[in-house]
Amino acid sequence: MEHHNGIVEYFKNQGVSVIFLVRRNLLRRMVSVLSNSYDRHAKVLNGTHKSHVHSSEEADTLKSYKPEINPASFLMDLKQMEDTRTKALDYFNNTRHIVLFYEDLIRNRTKLLDVQRFLGVPEMALTSRQVKIHKGPLLEHIKNFDIIRNTLRGTAYETFLGTDY
Repeated sequence: MEHHNGIVEYFKNQGVSVIFLVRRNLLRRMVSVLSNSYDRHAKVLNGTHKSHVHSSEEADTLKSYKPEINPASFLMDLKQMEDTRTKALDYFNNTRHIVLFYEDLIRNRTKLLDVQRFLGVPEMALTSRQVKIHKGPLLEHIKNFDIIRNTLRGTAYETFLGTDY
């Protein structure tokens, strides 16, 4: 973000295609970021840090940590994430790019065909060995969920509380 002008110029000169993988639900993103940060320091999987796992056992171990979200800065943090996402899309608007929403990818695996077409590569069935860590309702993943739910009530972010896939 700091050097976006130079990066945009480089991308244009080199013919780089950009894929923006973004989340609509910034609360779920926050849970992932906070949990990943915790694991980076705690290394709960046999002393190693893993931001992506390949077994349900590893996913269960990582999801056992429930971050406590700071309600005092929470709405401001969501707004800042939203602004950063908007700026990034704005900065790179003149590059060859595609925006892919994480939630759409989870719900509709054919979105990967859109990416393959965008990249101009042969279409093929793609699979991943990654296992989703934070599945299900957010109340299972946030330590102070009741406070966060009350903070979001009546705001533009209230929709983040629902299960989105």
